[in-house]
Amino acid sequence: MHFDKKDIELYLHGVWDAIDAGKYQIAPRPKNRELLTDYVISEMDAIEIIKRLTPMDFSTAVPNDHKGKEYEILYIFGKDIDLLERFGDEERTVSLYIKFNKISDQYLFIISFHEQDHPLSYYFK
Repeated sequence: MHFDKKDIELYLHGVWDAIDAGKYQIAPRPKNRELLTDYVISEMDAIEIIKRLTPMDFSTAVPNDHKGKEYEILYIFGKDIDLLERFGDEERTVSLYIKFNKISDQYLFIISFHEQDHPLSYYFK
């Protein structure tokens, strides 16, 4: 797939529109919950981080690997954020892995919002 920055800007505007309309859900995956328990961060903080994403944070887009959903394209972003440890007194820079499934401009699934397992490469960097 080939992308230009305008493609990603348009995609992000759709993400933000879905959030503003309340048509989103952060998947209750263990890794996503782990971030919220390991660091002082709320769901509203997560939404604010998402609203600060730019095309420079874009990594890649991949087909959904769930049977019957291969037509859906998942967009992957990364963002470095300073977060305070919940059970400590240290702030550290956390590299986030953020993956979206935007269903026909109607609903946004935030599939992943957690620490990166591996460093991402960025499409425009």
